[in-house]
Amino acid sequence: MIRDHIAMSNGIPVTQTANKTNMGKVVLAAIAVSVIAAFFYLDLGRYLSLEALKQHRDQLVLFTETHYAASILLFILAYIVVAGLALPGAVILTLAGGFLFGSVVGTFFVNLGATTGAVLAFLASRYLLHDVVEQKFGKWLGPFQEGFAKNAFSYLLTLRLIPLFPFFVVNLVSGLTRVSIGTYAAATAIGIIPGSFVYAYAGRQLGSINTLKEIASPNVIGAFVLLGLFALIPIVYKKFTAKPA
Repeated sequence: MIRDHIAMSNGIPVTQTANKTNMGKVVLAAIAVSVIAAFFYLDLGRYLSLEALKQHRDQLVLFTETHYAASILLFILAYIVVAGLALPGAVILTLAGGFLFGSVVGTFFVNLGATTGAVLAFLASRYLLHDVVEQKFGKWLGPFQEGFAKNAFSYLLTLRLIPLFPFFVVNLVSGLTRVSIGTYAAATAIGIIPGSFVYAYAGRQLGSINTLKEIASPNVIGAFVLLGLFALIPIVYKKFTAKPA
């Protein structure tokens, strides 16, 4: 009786459920790979360059003024796809957001698109890879998982504030941890605000920008690093004030 119960879950054989799950993973991975392949095959990246943005800025302004609601929707959807699939062009989109919508409003739209894309990448990583990683490396990752879970918000906030850590890598690695989606989304949304605002603000002076290096100066990077280190203060405080067992 017990064996029958194990073999059946709500009337559905376990093997059948597993097959459906595996098929779902294959379909999801195939869709992601297809979109990425189409992006590079069609050379869509040429539209997400500083030169292309400056060349078509008049047309973009006209379209935004004429179809404001549609332009917002298209902008956010484009950012979700770029952020979620780690496609090149996030910086250019952020510049465009500031140029078309203003520094503050543009930062808000960028944040909405980037956070949504990051959450989707996080969920995809957890759905596709988490079980495999847990099975193969669970015993070694155990202490890391436990420590990360206790201070997840501060760690994630630091990783988001410091632009030295690739955005998509943080998405994938976080999906392999046991951090809650709420904590992950909150840390991401807050942590990307400074960087998004810097580039959105720079977008307002689009005509005077010749290279992206002019925006990401050593002083700006240093400021982000300091912000990231401040986010670690609660963790350091806990370690120094923790009472020995």
